[in-house]
Amino acid sequence: MITIYSTPTCVYCKTLKEYLTEKKFDYTEIDVSLNEKELEKMVAISGQMGVPVVDLDGEVVIGFDKARIDEILKIT
Repeated sequence: MITIYSTPTCVYCKTLKEYLTEKKFDYTEIDVSLNEKELEKMVAISGQMGVPVVDLDGEVVIGFDKARIDEILKIT
């Protein structure tokens, strides 16, 4: 399961979502600007306030780190 913690104004979040859609991966998006409880969860799992934070089945990636995301999802 892929969860993306994002905000509506985040350019990297948009790019990440477009990339995952292009690669045919489904994901759940959580807008942390509207949900303080989810923001707290995001900070707890990542240690970061910045977005995007991606939870890939328990593997947390900070930012749109394409190489790391490709590695975890086995995208070639």
